[in-house]
Amino acid sequence: MLSVNGEELPLPESYPHWDYQTTLSLRRTIKIDLHRALAESMLDLRTELALAAIWTSTGSKLRGTVMRTIVPENGEVELRADLPGADLGGVVLLDTALVLAQRRQGVGRPVAPRRGGSVLWSDRSQIRLQGDAPQFPIAIVDFDQTNYPGDAAWHLEIGTNLDAATMGSLLLLVNEKKTVVTEALRRAGSPRVEDKIALSILYADVARTMVDHALRLGEFDDDSHYIDETLGATLQELVGRLFPGRSITDIRLAAQESPNLFASELQAAVKIFEGVS
Repeated sequence: MLSVNGEELPLPESYPHWDYQTTLSLRRTIKIDLHRALAESMLDLRTELALAAIWTSTGSKLRGTVMRTIVPENGEVELRADLPGADLGGVVLLDTALVLAQRRQGVGRPVAPRRGGSVLWSDRSQIRLQGDAPQFPIAIVDFDQTNYPGDAAWHLEIGTNLDAATMGSLLLLVNEKKTVVTEALRRAGSPRVEDKIALSILYADVARTMVDHALRLGEFDDDSHYIDETLGATLQELVGRLFPGRSITDIRLAAQESPNLFASELQAAVKIFEGVS
């Protein structure tokens, strides 16, 4: 079950309005026929079994334990988890397994599971938090409480480790006082004209910042190879999409020799204000 605003609903395939500020609250009740599980595993009926559950986020590449508990005699176990949104992204996989609680002693029942943690049963559920493209991590904050200029509208925090996970390397901070932007983000699914203008400017500036950042990193070149969903791979995909057919060396030279012209090229590449009417 997924809990949203205090109301529980069956785990959906996707969570369309999820964002990085949202804790994923999950609950699952499992009823195990303990006698049958032990008998079919050829285990002594006094053997302790445990139910273990872990979560894995494909977006952040993080994983963790939901809980591990000994199965009681009545076989009923309730699993609960509150997963911080900052740790998640992409698809969250929820694996549950019935395992041997500890190593089995003795020499009897040679074909029965012996090692602690031996899996007797398992299943997997999942919930998609984002589309195939990673959602940009965004936080709306009061800039007066940060080190950033109080009248700035946004700031993109971006790491320098190109091998680090993208989701942990990027964060767009938006000033809560700039309601033109915060409202546009809130209405991103069904934007008004003024929202489209604000979002187009925001997107263009974020793209410019990311490209500039990439080009300043000496190790970001045409020969670099990064695994999927790392910051390096994300920047390569962005640069390749904005400047198809051009080498990073060529793009870097253009940015260094004619920065004003390059800025205009970048505006054209992101198609600023396209579709705004």
